[in-house]
Amino acid sequence: MITAPARRRQALLLALAVLGTASLAACTAGPGSDGNRPRSSAVPADPAARPDLGRFYGQKLTWRPCGAYRCAALTVPMDYSRPGDGRTFVLPVAKAVTAAPGKRVGSLVLNPGGPGERGVRLIKDGVADDLGRGVRERFDVVSFDPRGVGESKPALTCRTEEPTERAEPTGGEPQGTPLHPRTDAERADVLADARTTAADCRKASGALLPHVGTDDAARDLDVLRAALGERRLTYVGWSYGTSLGTSYAEQFPRRVRAMVLDGAVDPSLDWRQRMLGQATGFRKAVEEYAESCAATIGAACPGATPEEIRALIDRLIERTQREPLPVDDSASGLDAAGLVSALSLSMYTPEDQWADLSEALRAADDGDGTRLAGLTTGGEESPDPEAEAEVEAEGEVEAEGEAGSEAGSEDEADVPEDNRDAALIAINCLDVPHPHDAQAYWDALAPAEKAAGVYGTTGVTNELVCRDWPTGRGRPHRVNAPGVPSVLVVGTAGDPATPYGEAVSLARQFPDGMLLTFDSTGHTGYGRNACVDRQVEEYLISLTRVRPGTTCTA
Repeated sequence: MITAPARRRQALLLALAVLGTASLAACTAGPGSDGNRPRSSAVPADPAARPDLGRFYGQKLTWRPCGAYRCAALTVPMDYSRPGDGRTFVLPVAKAVTAAPGKRVGSLVLNPGGPGERGVRLIKDGVADDLGRGVRERFDVVSFDPRGVGESKPALTCRTEEPTERAEPTGGEPQGTPLHPRTDAERADVLADARTTAADCRKASGALLPHVGTDDAARDLDVLRAALGERRLTYVGWSYGTSLGTSYAEQFPRRVRAMVLDGAVDPSLDWRQRMLGQATGFRKAVEEYAESCAATIGAACPGATPEEIRALIDRLIERTQREPLPVDDSASGLDAAGLVSALSLSMYTPEDQWADLSEALRAADDGDGTRLAGLTTGGEESPDPEAEAEVEAEGEVEAEGEAGSEAGSEDEADVPEDNRDAALIAINCLDVPHPHDAQAYWDALAPAEKAAGVYGTTGVTNELVCRDWPTGRGRPHRVNAPGVPSVLVVGTAGDPATPYGEAVSLARQFPDGMLLTFDSTGHTGYGRNACVDRQVEEYLISLTRVRPGTTCTA
């Protein structure tokens, strides 16, 4: 559920469907979901006035050059219910300074989504260059790595020095994860795999897991607002960033100046509704690829007709369920679950990704899965030495004296080059309650297959890791943000990851929500279309309302 504008998006896109977690999508609000949002602890109307949070709200960011940008570090309490216990997160922050200081309105804070995407990397990849001139002249463009993510100190990881030993498959020789586990042996293997993943995450990051939820990240966002010197927040969140924005609006409704939520996540949906919505979205998107490939990329398509493309995909799914495709420098190859991930991940920006997918499908049909496997990695990046150095240097940042990071060394385990997968699991599993009884997942398999085929059944099995996860206090609920000003929700009609129905629902749930429709395929709209960009940026700059029924076309 990630996204950032246009050409910068490619490197940020592909964390989501490898795991297929359900916290990303669905359709309409379920019955009985009108309750108030549970809180992890009571929050006064003005948290900045709380004496125990004063040292965090009172801190001033120390900006240092980092390439063409400015970088700093923000210290926040690990546990907002016990902010004085000495445990903190130190979060890297980066900004692109306004292009016209004389016209500056304030700071525009961005979140690229995920969960697990790094905001500092977004800034350093030049996202500000993709924003309209009016926005660049009036705002410093700011982003940060959320708690546990990227170069946050400490950061999440599911990698341990001694990984939990994985049980031998009960069916004999190792096989790829079945797309639809039907037998007791297949289900036992899938359960064991999910249990091992959860155990590894607890072993490596157990102390952090209860503290990386979206409600706490939204509190960090308010501390950042104060540290930036802003009375009210101007914010754009893509995909999962809409969850972060919604939580902020609920906890701090009168602190919002302007808020754009693009690729909406509806908080009223439970895990199963979300999973079915997203899985159905990906199935429809792959069908659209078969239908529209020729019109989008021409002769590069892997078939002359939609029927040929569908037959090729079906053929590959059958083949990879029997035996993984060989992949260069890989002993395991590409199995059917990897193929489904590659297909799903390639649906985010058709204009950028369908040509690569088509070449990869041709190669796979010839017996080489290397290119398809490459589509599932998302162009993983190495750590950013500058950002890490900034966080280390600012680890002792003072907020009225003593708000430095005192997280134990046990929490600062060796973090892999890219911890997006760990963050994706940890945050989604904590935010969205999941059943502990395995039967609930098996019961979901048949309806998921009927609604979304292999995208549905893999969606169910990917949810199993949350079965053994710490349970957060959040519950499905409708937005409760009295007093929040007009919020702009952007929905893309053919969005596979956050289906359009969620945008419609979320806009209705805000007291004065506005809906902007982008009539196109792909994930999110801002940064992909001039009409969407114009409407969003007029709102950000001048708080111009978007008229009901406004639709932009590709």
